[in-house]
Amino acid sequence: MSENKKKLTKSRKDCKICGVCGGLAEYFGVDSIWIRLAWLILLFCFGTGILLYFAFALIMPEAPKE
Repeated sequence: MSENKKKLTKSRKDCKICGVCGGLAEYFGVDSIWIRLAWLILLFCFGTGILLYFAFALIMPEAPKE
């Protein structure tokens, strides 16, 4: 019995800065543009977007090499 669990990792394929948005998009199965727009909204409306992004960049592991 093979368990195919999704794992939250930084993307190697869809990477602009650190791969955080691409990794979140792959995990949730959405286009990365929606994740990037959400980060921009958090950045401009609440000012927390940049802090969250770099926290995720430090915490999320790298995706395994294929």
